[in-house]
Amino acid sequence: MSARSTKPAAGEPQNQPVPEGGDVAKEVQRQTDKAQEQGFFGVETDPTPNEHYTVAGVVEGKPTPETDPEAAEKARKAAAGL
Repeated sequence: MSARSTKPAAGEPQNQPVPEGGDVAKEVQRQTDKAQEQGFFGVETDPTPNEHYTVAGVVEGKPTPETDPEAAEKARKAAAGL
């Protein structure tokens, strides 16, 4: 019988311990509010502003991970959670 890993993949929500007092509903609400404020669950893997991928951004030469080594390094670090 093989053991399966229960560790979530990068960017997946981590299981959090139940808060003291067992108020799970408040913790769920806190995590939901955080995701709503951020716009998504997990970790943003590409910190490049969306405008850099537009026609105007390309014409202005704004860096993207595909065109700029420094931007690529920032994206790699963000994806690794560094």
